Amino acid sequence: MTKQFARSILASRFFDTIVPILSWILITMPIWLSPFHPAIVAYFIISFDLYFLYKALSTTYFAVISYKLILTHLKIPYFKKLAKLIGVSDTKHFVIIPNFQEPLYKLEATINSLTKSDYPYKNIYLVLAFERREPGVKNKAFALQKKFMQNFADVLITFHNLLPHETPGKASNQTFAAKVVDRYVEKNNWERENILITICDADSSLAENYFSYLTYEYLLDKNRLYHFYCAPVLLYNNFWKLPFFVRIQATLSSILRLAFLPQKDKLIQISTYSVSLWLLNKINYWDVDIIPEDWHVFYQAFFTYGDKIQTVPLYTIINSDAVYSGAILKTSRNRYEQEKRWAWGVSDIGYTLKKFFSTPHINPLVKLRRILFLAETHLLWTTSFFILTISASVPPLINPIFKRTVLGFLLPKLSGFVLTLSSLMLILYMYLDHQLRKKLNQKVRLLSLPLLFIQWYLLPLVSFLFSSLPALDAHTRLLFGKKIKYKVTEKV
Repeated sequence: MTKQFARSILASRFFDTIVPILSWILITMPIWLSPFHPAIVAYFIISFDLYFLYKALSTTYFAVISYKLILTHLKIPYFKKLAKLIGVSDTKHFVIIPNFQEPLYKLEATINSLTKSDYPYKNIYLVLAFERREPGVKNKAFALQKKFMQNFADVLITFHNLLPHETPGKASNQTFAAKVVDRYVEKNNWERENILITICDADSSLAENYFSYLTYEYLLDKNRLYHFYCAPVLLYNNFWKLPFFVRIQATLSSILRLAFLPQKDKLIQISTYSVSLWLLNKINYWDVDIIPEDWHVFYQAFFTYGDKIQTVPLYTIINSDAVYSGAILKTSRNRYEQEKRWAWGVSDIGYTLKKFFSTPHINPLVKLRRILFLAETHLLWTTSFFILTISASVPPLINPIFKRTVLGFLLPKLSGFVLTLSSLMLILYMYLDHQLRKKLNQKVRLLSLPLLFIQWYLLPLVSFLFSSLPALDAHTRLLFGKKIKYKVTEKV
């Protein structure tokens, strides 16, 4: 048993380190391979540049499609269409808001957005999921319960006690809250298949049509029990408070989230999403010892039920806050930590590789496709900046002989040209950004207009400091077995 356990630990460590090692190999390859095989390095860089161009074009294409579909669905009166469906009155919504040390006004704003829903039935239940270790938490909880009780069918309050085997964060809190909901549902003799759980971040504002749209899709979906449902979470709530470098990140993140929506084979829910209580119960809710929980719970379900598990897009908008802590340095530090926490999702690759070998009931090709998508996402996250901006100049510098060849001469120019073509997509990103902010009443201030254009010249630096570097930090920590701690991102 001891040897078997030791082998299991070694296999786990090996799976965890595969992608972090690949990240470092790809980033440093121009340095250690150029003295011997500079042409191989050059062809790799050119291939990567072309692949990045393809990704930029496809992101733009799908983001435009997604935006047009959002405009279309905004015109559909889902709250009226529900009257024609069977089972609406049996469908109940439990909105879980996991939070820890969130300001009272922030929670009130999020709950207020729920009260503005056009959903015509009074079967929305609010679940305020607190951590018991938060000082003064009971006063906050009962004040919110008293204030909003009349707006919901019921307001449940949970206080999560962190157990020794649990990791602080959303996953352990949500699992505790969802189990409380499950007992509440059993007590009322309701069917889990009729219960929808919506995980709502403490700073998320759900669209007015979210629950009507969600209910309509759920009731018409033949495979609804195996599906997650998500709308794009856009970071525009506090847009004009943000320092310019966070605004750039907020814009790019929002466009990328928009672009994933029509790609059903790649879509995985993030942050704020909905799923049936039946599915959560079947997979034993969220694993309580992990940090990034949204993609992880998708893979928990996937390795239980295979390709039945999908995320269904909802073409409406969830508006959320980007990182903002007041002072620029504090905001920068918190933005870095948030990105590092997101990038810690690379730990899911080790989890999925272990599951690959322990789930013979699932088609290996289907499993491989899902794992490769996860690995590709995290590899591009860490390596893109280095390969696109620095790598092309390294082989000619390290290998003077290669510099005198045609390929050595053309490499920096070809790389620069492809990167310029990719950068042209920013024009469309800026247009979509403007249109989305108009929809969310985030109008452009006249004095801020020049900066909206100038700030994009600093995109490479911002991408390095607040995307690639924190992601590489997370990969390196995982490589050396140093776990990160969950830190609530400050958004004042």
